[in-house]
Amino acid sequence: MNVRHGAWEVHLSSAAETDLAEILAYTAAQFGDGQARAYAQTLSSALQLLSSGPAAPGVRMRDEIFKGLCFLHVARRGRPGRHFVMFRIGRDSGPPTIEVLRVLHDAMDFGRHIAPP
Repeated sequence: MNVRHGAWEVHLSSAAETDLAEILAYTAAQFGDGQARAYAQTLSSALQLLSSGPAAPGVRMRDEIFKGLCFLHVARRGRPGRHFVMFRIGRDSGPPTIEVLRVLHDAMDFGRHIAPP
């Protein structure tokens, strides 16, 4: 899946797409379809924000996990959230790209769930 609302293209890895599907399925099962739709909007807003580039408000570098890894917490504008979007700047020669590697719950051990490229 690709998102583009700004100067940067946002590409989701297959692992990130699976993460999103599992997050929304869990949310629907535990909290209902209405909450799943609301959280889907929260997640989508975070991905759209990344289309403004890696200097978007709230982006943090996490070089201690691996060099070039960036995080963005999905909670914003008063919307609650418990997940981080983990990404790196793309290395393609085309338009500037954000490569979303995973979307993980904030209680997870990130180092176990994301490997260096």
